[in-house]
Amino acid sequence: MENEKEKEKEAANGSPAVNKTPKSSAKKSRGPPQSSVDTFAVQCNDCFKWRTLATEDQFEEFRSKQSEDPFVCNKLEGIVCDTPADIEYDSSRTWVMDKPNIPKTPKGFQRVIVLRRDYSKMDVQYITPDGTRVRAAPGIITYLKEHPEYSNVSPTDFCFTSPKVMSDTIPEHIEKKSSSPNVKSPSVKKQKKST
Repeated sequence: MENEKEKEKEAANGSPAVNKTPKSSAKKSRGPPQSSVDTFAVQCNDCFKWRTLATEDQFEEFRSKQSEDPFVCNKLEGIVCDTPADIEYDSSRTWVMDKPNIPKTPKGFQRVIVLRRDYSKMDVQYITPDGTRVRAAPGIITYLKEHPEYSNVSPTDFCFTSPKVMSDTIPEHIEKKSSSPNVKSPSVKKQKKST
């Protein structure tokens, strides 16, 4: 039980994002960029209950300060630890855990995370104010050099670290990755199941 509580405390520091369906991506965005994330949640550092958040901005605010100012229920208006959880960690959806202290996305930019079709990992990219998709730190450095109007933005304001896909919440019809080096990457089984 104590080990379980310790794991829950670690998860609280991860401030997860909950995702559902993978979407494809391209270099230049056509229309609004689509993230795989459909719900944002954080876990209380005191009671370990999950709280859903109204916006990605609110999620990023809590995540960016997780180590110095851990999330607790009473940071949300009208919520205390005795209030029932908003959402339960279970396999009714695929969960991913973001690392704590990822910087809040600079104003005008958008952080998009896209779940791979095989559920093996999430790809992180940023959409610039002019709609360019940037997939790695060198691209951000180049973009900022070419756009002096963003001199107040630093490359350290961007994090391409992928959230961890929680394997115990991957749908059953997806073959899970094995630790054996001879096993192929996960793929969708031929038998289809609606989720």
